[in-house]
Amino acid sequence: MSALDNEVAGIRCREILAELSDYLDGELADARVEQINAHLKGCENCERFGGRFQTVVTAIRKVLSEPAPLDAAVERTLHDTLQREIAS
Repeated sequence: MSALDNEVAGIRCREILAELSDYLDGELADARVEQINAHLKGCENCERFGGRFQTVVTAIRKVLSEPAPLDAAVERTLHDTLQREIAS
């Protein structure tokens, strides 16, 4: 039996993997979330993988949500250009 065929709480590991992104994004129905949570509590493999996946997704989201700092020269140029536009 494949590790992905492990069934806990009426759901198999391969189903968890297929829905993991939707689960983390909060896009599943409450009943499905409860079923997945029950599976995760009883399946060490999915709990470990899901935790790692969530850590990676959270880190990526954080990096992508923070704007890159502007170079001081670029910031000065933008500021000066905006000031000229406002004044005209």
